[in-house]
Amino acid sequence: MNTHLTLSERPTLEPRWLLPAIDAVMAFLLFGAAYILRYELQIIRPVFDPLERGFGPYIPFAAVYALLIWLNFQRNGLYRNIAGRAWLEEVYLIASSVAVSIVIVLAMFFILQPLATSRLMLIYVAALTLFTGALSRLIRRWILAYLRHQGIGIRRVLIVGMGEVGRSLLGIMLTRPEFGYQPVGFLDDDGEIVAASMGRVAALGGTGQLADVIQQHLIDTVVITFRWKHYDLIQELTEVCREADTDLRIVPEIMQLNIREVQVENLDGIPLLGIGAHRSFSRANQLLKRGLDMLVIIAGFPIWAPVSLLVCLALALEGKGPVIYRQVRVGKDGQNFEMLKFRSMVANAEALQEAMLRESGEDPRHPKFVDDPRVTGVGRFLRRSSLDELPNLINVIRGEMSLVGPRPPTPSEVELYEARHRRRLQITPGMTGWWQVRGRSNVPFDEMCEMDMYYIDNWSITMDIEILMLTIPRVVLRSGAH
Repeated sequence: MNTHLTLSERPTLEPRWLLPAIDAVMAFLLFGAAYILRYELQIIRPVFDPLERGFGPYIPFAAVYALLIWLNFQRNGLYRNIAGRAWLEEVYLIASSVAVSIVIVLAMFFILQPLATSRLMLIYVAALTLFTGALSRLIRRWILAYLRHQGIGIRRVLIVGMGEVGRSLLGIMLTRPEFGYQPVGFLDDDGEIVAASMGRVAALGGTGQLADVIQQHLIDTVVITFRWKHYDLIQELTEVCREADTDLRIVPEIMQLNIREVQVENLDGIPLLGIGAHRSFSRANQLLKRGLDMLVIIAGFPIWAPVSLLVCLALALEGKGPVIYRQVRVGKDGQNFEMLKFRSMVANAEALQEAMLRESGEDPRHPKFVDDPRVTGVGRFLRRSSLDELPNLINVIRGEMSLVGPRPPTPSEVELYEARHRRRLQITPGMTGWWQVRGRSNVPFDEMCEMDMYYIDNWSITMDIEILMLTIPRVVLRSGAH
């Protein structure tokens, strides 16, 4: 069984020797590239020494540098398979490793006093190593994300206990598929929880069915979220996982206090867990978010303004109603506002919706109809390309919406919300969001809510920028839009 393995010891898609070998070979080759920059191209400063210096004297130093890069990457944990580690964190570790390696090689220059020495060349080596190391990690992330999107290298996860912590874990796994975790279902002994569903993640019964569920659904990892007061039950479930040779993870008791308020610090290797109120959307952050919205709108004006004029012309020529469609939506703190969109449906679309809901069985909290007969000819193109949402920019300028945030619901949808769903109304709604870039119309309501909760609890300005960047290919490829 692999329950004793650390995250760094878990299997990876590529052979474990491949990345270290690539780094070491690249470090050696980059030493040669830096030599070309310094002596052949003479970047920054010319070479005044009339004697032509070959690369031969540098070969031992290049070999030592390659070894040092491998050792420092290993020491800084760059070869450990840690789920959720940010790319910028890897870049920082690469920079730290490169700095230490270069200092050691520079010290060797001073001690050994070789005939060929160039401190400027070492700067080239460091810059090239940092750039290629950061780029290679980014490319690796893209490749792994693509493979996992294709179902390769994912771990099928079963969550045991669907309380607040279980729902938070589910939201993270759904929101961050690049981590490689695919939630298959959950177990809970609470009949009301089991009777409900979590979007496409099914309730598979109670804890007594753990062994059968592991076998039937080919579970790779079981995550137990029960409190430690259920110690005996956790022990029983642990034994079941051990007998099934299944990976097991248990959420620590301290995380049960309030998973969104726990902050982890590291004091020279000693973990410190801080419990305190954490507000992602402070007044300063709201101003920062608002500033990003206005900056993007102003920068994009030469693009969206003429496109909007063309859409208005097309709708006017179609002549089946007003160009702008207005609908009451619920915004921040439950305040109603009038959302603007380009008309994409027939005039009596809302009157027809109730009958369509009965016939289709769609979730009234988040109805999406494929091949909706109410959509007009021009409207079908606008919806596929998301151009019908361009007037939302006016709502953003007014401050009623943001570029990024939860989808603004209708008052009738809000009436069907449970208490936990109302957290989506704590912040300004957006034109795009986590659930849109992760599946758009294909995401069920419960999954959409979990993704919105994740966004609310983990917001940052870089997160908004990431979502905006991910939205572009989604719109261009028309993925998941109806």
